[in-house]
Amino acid sequence: MTLFGKPFKCFNLRLKETVENFAKQLFYALFDEEDDKEWEQLKHTFLQIAQQVCSEDRAETWEAFYKELPNVRRQLDLDVLAFDKNDPASESLEEIYLAYPGFHAIAIHRISHELYKLNLPIIPRMMSEYVHGITGIDIHPGATIGESFFVDHGTGIVIGETAIIKNNVKIYQGVTLGGLQVKKNLASTKRHPTIEENVTIYANATILGGDIVIGANSTIGANVWITESVPENSLVTYQTEIKIRPKKNGIR
Repeated sequence: MTLFGKPFKCFNLRLKETVENFAKQLFYALFDEEDDKEWEQLKHTFLQIAQQVCSEDRAETWEAFYKELPNVRRQLDLDVLAFDKNDPASESLEEIYLAYPGFHAIAIHRISHELYKLNLPIIPRMMSEYVHGITGIDIHPGATIGESFFVDHGTGIVIGETAIIKNNVKIYQGVTLGGLQVKKNLASTKRHPTIEENVTIYANATILGGDIVIGANSTIGANVWITESVPENSLVTYQTEIKIRPKKNGIR
């Protein structure tokens, strides 16, 4: 390929649209009545995408992925129940399935995570970026997330590749589970924190580091910055002082 007389390597960027549509149709198919023709079409699309990305037959990958989908659906149904339990604004389960961006982000994550575990390059990341663009929630497909995960609002959440989140965790908007360093030679190490069971992390808290563990049953308050492990049953808050000037002649 040449552009303005200069040679460039050719990339099939239109594949982004194909993967986005594939992710969308997979999401729908998980909740539709089973349709063999629809699943055959999804398999055909998957194999076409994989051929372009991997230059190899990935039929075995599809079969292994397909076998895991009933468990993915089971996990998502538990996530919806967690939303319904924890969000006083929810009026029905249908509303969560149909209208909650946090649930949409978790659904695409659980799907893409299964492909990530099967060592499929690029495609899981493309799927996660698709839903990131829609919801503002950035979850790397490598992140391990337990059952009954609740994301409230969600915008601005970042969860890194090696993060581990255990069961019954609640996370609010703007939370970052990130790494302390971004050196390339750390790519194969655990760079992101571990969140134990029954932890709540409120808005805009930042937790950094692969050795960091937030102990079970802990509550992390809003705007907290954490680079050390927190023991179980802890309450971590950010203290600030607000001074309000006294009125003088009715004016502050």
